[in-house]
Amino acid sequence: MSQRILYAEDDRATRESVTRVLELEGYEVTAVADGETAFEAIEAQAPDVVVLDVMMPRVGGLTVCRRMRARDDRTPILILTARTDVPDRVSGLDAGADDYLPKPFDLEELLARVRALLRRARYDEPERELRVADLRVDEAARRAWRGERELELSKTEFDLLQLLVHKAGVVLSRSTIYSRIWDYDFGPNSKALAVYVGYLRRKLEADGMPRLIHTVRGVGYTLREP
Repeated sequence: MSQRILYAEDDRATRESVTRVLELEGYEVTAVADGETAFEAIEAQAPDVVVLDVMMPRVGGLTVCRRMRARDDRTPILILTARTDVPDRVSGLDAGADDYLPKPFDLEELLARVRALLRRARYDEPERELRVADLRVDEAARRAWRGERELELSKTEFDLLQLLVHKAGVVLSRSTIYSRIWDYDFGPNSKALAVYVGYLRRKLEADGMPRLIHTVRGVGYTLREP
């Protein structure tokens, strides 16, 4: 499965050249020109890494960064900026960025930093036990519990639950979920996702427990506390 990068940069020439290099490295890149569009794309697509320019129209990169962290989005963030003074770098890191690369930058260094963020995220993930209300997911052991009851999940069911828990509170579109779980968008008429959501709901809601996975009509699904 290709790893996804959300890249926000208002300078068209830079945006297009960096996007081309990232795509040649095998990443799936969504490139946008301002912070507001970046935040919408992050909510819709759940990227693996976010690369943000600081100075953008409408909403700047640091604001996007703060908004992501405020809603507990742990997606790795790399900040790009022409501001190279120490206070500016500190501001970026304090906003929740994981790394900071001053402009102009060497493309090889950018690629190395993206690889490092992805590697670090992989190292971190298996150690975490994710929790939403009384739902617990042990990613390393690939086990999940609702209260004291362990859920018996197939591989696809676990992958789907893990994605929804990772993005708890965020509405994920059907196409995003298809791409992340099946690495293919089966199109708007496919019922496969609804079938698996149904499987998960039956297991999560056994014994009358309240619903965690909610349908957002016309968009997709979200997992949130009752």
